[in-house]
Amino acid sequence: MTDQQPLDDIDLRILSELQTDGRIRINELAARVGITAPPCLRRVRMLRSRGFIRAIRATLDERLLGYEVTTFVLIQLESQNLAAIEAFEAAIAAIPRFLQCWRISGDADFMLKCVAPSVDDMRQQLLQFAGLPNVRKIRSYPVLGVSKDAALPIPDAPAARSPAA
Repeated sequence: MTDQQPLDDIDLRILSELQTDGRIRINELAARVGITAPPCLRRVRMLRSRGFIRAIRATLDERLLGYEVTTFVLIQLESQNLAAIEAFEAAIAAIPRFLQCWRISGDADFMLKCVAPSVDDMRQQLLQFAGLPNVRKIRSYPVLGVSKDAALPIPDAPAARSPAA
């Protein structure tokens, strides 16, 4: 399979299985998708090299690790020029408890997912934004509970496409 070829049914089943259990042994994965281990391993390596698999990691329970508060934060910048955006992204990348940062459109420029051990600690984290250059507005939304945390839906084989497409 070349980098330009679309994913087939087996590739999609591999992706689905890996989302369910990233620690699955290659022999078990191969059996579940209906091929032998050597071609299955080649396909997994190809899926990684093409960027379909960005990482395989454990999903941890924030609360069991002492992070009682999860908050989504919307940030509006004073300016949306490239230098301001890159400066903000660099500042956020250096703060470990900001788990995810999305550049968005609309009333805000960024949305972040943050964790903290307490409400007071989260308040201190949010105050860090006040010191960042170019921040105009900060809105925070504490999470009360999670209703859904699903894996990415895997498309049918004919609709699958390369990430470059």
